Amino acid sequence: MGFWVFMLVMDLLIPLTLLGFGKYFQKGGPKEPNCLLGYRTARSMKNQTTWEFAQKYCGMLWWRSGLVSLPLSAAVMVLLLGRGEDAVGKIGALLMSAQTFLLLVAIPLTERALKRTFGEDGQPR
Repeated sequence: MGFWVFMLVMDLLIPLTLLGFGKYFQKGGPKEPNCLLGYRTARSMKNQTTWEFAQKYCGMLWWRSGLVSLPLSAAVMVLLLGRGEDAVGKIGALLMSAQTFLLLVAIPLTERALKRTFGEDGQPR
């Protein structure tokens, strides 16, 4: 039971992180481009407009991913209650892999949205 509780906590960390940072970024995130926090790519850091757009867009993607993955992850873990450590560990690792994919897929989606919305000089199309 102890391992199941541990895996439940671990499997809920990424969705909770997606929700927390998603909401923070949707509200604007870091106000200016910086080297520590925020959606930081060459395209997003061209100017203040691209920066703000990237924070809000990535935040929206992360928020939605968290809303979907949190209840699904909890449901899967509830279904694993009483199973052996091997099953809990393997399925828990698969859940974390899927959640990490959701976290990372926001990068190409945000870059595509930036490219569609702004020219190479960072000015709106």
